[in-house]
Amino acid sequence: MTNGVSFCYASDGMKSWVPALGLTGIGFFIAGCVIGGLLGGKWIDEKLNTEPAFLIIGLVLGIALAFLGVYNMIKPIMENIRKGGEDS
Repeated sequence: MTNGVSFCYASDGMKSWVPALGLTGIGFFIAGCVIGGLLGGKWIDEKLNTEPAFLIIGLVLGIALAFLGVYNMIKPIMENIRKGGEDS
């Protein structure tokens, strides 16, 4: 216990599961970004009567946001692997 905060560390048998469990939401994140971009683009197109311009823009922005988000989720795990799996 440090400064009133306790830490829970994975046992040796569970260390391989920690990164895997941290990445379980990637699929939902990608789907949410793409679907959100499509729905937002479709909504703007309906309001401005500009179909399919904003639908395509929303799709591209959703894919770009998903790519950046996945990159930021995976980056710490890849850095840990490069360090040899040391705990930081």
